[in-house]
Parts: sequence; C-alpha cells; structure tokens
Amino acid sequence: MIKCLDKLVVIGVGLIGGSFALALRQAGQVSHITGIGRSRQNLQCAIELGIIDDYTNDFPKALSGADFVLLATPVGQNARILQQIAPHLEKHTIVSDVGSTKQNVINTAREHLGNHLPFFIPAHPIAGTEFSGAGAADPALFKNKPVILTPLPENHAAAIDQVAFLWQQCGAVVSSMTPAQHDQVLAAISHLPHLLAFALMNHISMVSGDQAMANLQLAGTSLIDMTRIAGSSPEMWRDICLDNRDALIDKITVYQHLLTNLQDLLCQSNHTALEQFFTQARDTRHQWQATRKPIVK
Repeated sequence: MIKCLDKLVVIGVGLIGGSFALALRQAGQVSHITGIGRSRQNLQCAIELGIIDDYTNDFPKALSGADFVLLATPVGQNARILQQIAPHLEKHTIVSDVGSTKQNVINTAREHLGNHLPFFIPAHPIAGTEFSGAGAADPALFKNKPVILTPLPENHAAAIDQVAFLWQQCGAVVSSMTPAQHDQVLAAISHLPHLLAFALMNHISMVSGDQAMANLQLAGTSLIDMTRIAGSSPEMWRDICLDNRDALIDKITVYQHLLTNLQDLLCQSNHTALEQFFTQARDTRHQWQATRKPIVK
C-alpha cells in the first residue's frame, strides 16, 4: 500500500539526497527526515536549510522506525554502506539508491542484503548539476526529469510502487528498464559526455600550459556549455566510470573511431563530407530538442 513516510533516512545529504528530501517535504509526503553522512559540517548545513530534522552516524538509531532509506552516496561506497545497514533494517523498510550505474549495486545488494532483497529497489534519477553538498539541494531538481527504476525479479510489487510514487511526488517522470540496458544507455548519454568534458579541460590545460587561465578568459559560451559538467565531483565520477568500465570502454572505442574519421576528413579537406557530418549532428540535436518536454520550475 502506497503511503506517506513517517521516517525517511537519507545516507548522503548532498545534491540528490538533499533535493529528494526537500521535494518530499514540500509535497507533504514525509514527517521526519534523518541524515547520515561523512561531513558533520554538511549535515549541520542540511539542518539549517530544513532538509533534515536530525542526523547521526549511529546506524541502529537512524534505521529504527525507518520506512524508507535512500542511498545517495558515490557508487564506490555502496558495498560498505549496504553491509553496515543490513543488520539494522526493519522487516518492511524499503531501500533504494540513486546511482548512475545499476548492475554493480545490484550484485552488491544480493551479496549483503539477503532476505531483505525484495525491498531493495534500484533507481536512478537523471538530474543534477555540477554542484554538490547540501547547499546545492533544490526541491525542483527532479521536475519533469526522468527517473529509471531497474527492479529485480525478487522485488515486492508494493515496494516498487512506493518508490515510483515517491519519485512522482518529486515531479519526476518514472520509467523502467533492465539493469544491463540502463548501464549501456547511460554509458552513451551520460558517462561518456562527462569523461569528454573532463578530457577537454585537461587538453586545454596541457596544450596551453601556463597560458591556460589567460586563454580561457577568451572563451565564449560554446566552451562553457561543453565543459559545465567538468565541474562535477571527481570522486563520484571516478566511481561511476570504474563501475561501468566495460560499457564505457566500448563507447570510447567507437568515439575514437569517429574522431579518427573526422581527422581524415580534415586532412583531405573534404568539404562535402564535413558538412554532411555536421548536418547529421545538427539535425539529430534539433529533433531531440523538439521532442524534449520543457522543464517547469
């Protein structure tokens, strides 16, 4: 049965975890929110911003009476946290994550959650900014944004419905796919773009050397737009890239072939092929933009 939450526990009160908490509070879907995290300063900030009601790193205390636990930490921490919370979960406490990779967290959940696996519902909100920490939390972050669930055969239908309902209350558009499909798709549309943004900033720094900062003062919105996500958390993206390594390596290989082809066209001064290359990209982007739903604040 779908219900409002008496107690939500957010492990990792940053951009995503904090925004989830704020959105549910604003929607009147939660009575009490407890935060868990590594930084006391960040947790105190979350208290002051009204994101959480209290915080503790005492797992038995935090999980007592919890209806829902949101795991919103870098994916590299999943194994440690799932192992720590497993002994203290109450019978019907739902656990969900927000990780950008799904197959590894599911394997980890199978290893550590045991009989509680039916209540572990993997999820991924495709929303965010380059900012982090409780101060970046925004209750409107998920408005009209996709949230992908990758439910397991063992999951209770009611638990899946509860997770979908909560994300919908945050304004998100919820859909489902298999974990393998998710990791392949996200490697192409999220993980590779982040990798390329980091690489482009490092390329500019390497080529320009001591002149890099001076040269960047001349940059326009094209570079700003292309590299915005290079301001994202290095720890988080290190873990995501390693977690989805195989799929990402495949995408990099294809992209390298595309760059080599583009280099050949330039070397050949192939006006026609270059224009066709750019036209195809432009038309694909225009079609994508025309079918995107506007973001409502």
